Amino acid sequence: MSQIVWIAKAVVNAINAATLSQPVDAKRYYLPEFDLKEMDSLHVSVVPAELDEEIADRSRDRAEYKIHVAVQKRVSRRDPPGFDAEAIDALMHLVEEIADVFRHKVLSPGVTWAKTENKPIYDPKQLKEHGLFTSLLELTFRTIR
Repeated sequence: MSQIVWIAKAVVNAINAATLSQPVDAKRYYLPEFDLKEMDSLHVSVVPAELDEEIADRSRDRAEYKIHVAVQKRVSRRDPPGFDAEAIDALMHLVEEIADVFRHKVLSPGVTWAKTENKPIYDPKQLKEHGLFTSLLELTFRTIR
């Protein structure tokens, strides 16, 4: 099995084993596409995304594997025009909890967390057009090989 696939599977297992504020059933995908009707329930999608390699020393390379974790759920519209802020707050909190699962995490000897980026924290266009909260975490794991 490729290293990035192994890391993506380990990310799914770590998320599903974590104690979080909401029940989560993370799944690994290559192309996470869903009908809007399906998005009334929480989706946590894990996607192997990128590999960056560079020389570490004369005989080894440093590899950085990037895994994307998308948290998505449709939220209700409220009057006055807007969205259910409490529901969005809870999803924002969940995203932070998932990020915390990996802070300083060692997935296996030699495969360690290097950084997390949350861009976008949420996608305002998807929220406005579809009522869909979408947040993307990019987890970077580093290894020397």
